[in-house]
Amino acid sequence: MDKLDTEILNEIQWEFPLVIKPFDEIAKKFGISSDEVKTKLIQLKRKGVLRQLSAIFDTRKLGYTSSLVAMEIEPDKLESVAHQINKHPGVSHNYEREHEFNLWFTLAVPPGSDLKKELEKFSKLEGIKKTRMLPTLQLFKIGVKLDMVDDKKHEVKPSEEKKKVTDVKFVPTEEDKEFIRQLQKDMEIVDRPFQKAAENLGMTEEQVFEKLHHYEEIGVMRRYAAILRHREAGFTANGMIVWKVPEKRITEVGNKLGSFPQVSHCYERPVYPDWPYNVFSMIHCKSVDEAGEVAGQIQKQIDVDEYKILFSAKEFKKTRVEYFVENEFSLEEKITA
Repeated sequence: MDKLDTEILNEIQWEFPLVIKPFDEIAKKFGISSDEVKTKLIQLKRKGVLRQLSAIFDTRKLGYTSSLVAMEIEPDKLESVAHQINKHPGVSHNYEREHEFNLWFTLAVPPGSDLKKELEKFSKLEGIKKTRMLPTLQLFKIGVKLDMVDDKKHEVKPSEEKKKVTDVKFVPTEEDKEFIRQLQKDMEIVDRPFQKAAENLGMTEEQVFEKLHHYEEIGVMRRYAAILRHREAGFTANGMIVWKVPEKRITEVGNKLGSFPQVSHCYERPVYPDWPYNVFSMIHCKSVDEAGEVAGQIQKQIDVDEYKILFSAKEFKKTRVEYFVENEFSLEEKITA
């Protein structure tokens, strides 16, 4: 990647123009032609750096229930169990991590489904020694933005303001569901990329943008933006920092952690006798040493002594949950012990 590639990737991770010809807008910003922008993005997709350009919706706002799940798997069964779990359409992220709990995945189920029952379907798989559900108790931050430009790196300090949204109850209608089905698709790199979705919905492009802005205001859409593949983008040390925070400090520490630009996700999660860590934060770095240094600088500023960094050793699955497109899927038929 050249410097302009990285500048463009930074720009479209932060904010993608919701206009009829977005690549023209990006081109103006960088003083190049729209065709050059499109060519660069197509090449970045082919290289695997640019994973997706789409609306990023909020799972909970859409009525889905989700949880992070940690499993201890017999090492010789890890790969086979992971690949079986990947068959579930609600599993979006699945990693091997360097810990006794060596398999970590997220599971989301649509409104009306029972998350615990779905998770129990995996119990027939051979090699699972322990399972811990770690649902979100408090959400402090969510949103990956990989800083691709080295000379623009942020200082490690709590400097970001929390995005404000209007908290309203959202019950998706059939029209909302169809809109979400269309806008969660990966964008085509063409002159008018929103045109097809607008036509499929019987709307104008301007009406599509208006609805997207409304969804963002009420928190249904987190943002419309580019998602990168971390490793291909050079961020090979993806560390989940888990903190043992005194109960009375959880909200204070979680909010502070969420304001560090290096932290992409931050949650409070439940504890167990064999898992005492209650606040989770994700960082994405270019080396293990850099991640250790970032974690150390954060630790000094939040004043929490006990923490671990669990690095992802292997990525088994990384995708986005496709909302409101569930097919008839019987785990019992698809997954056998």
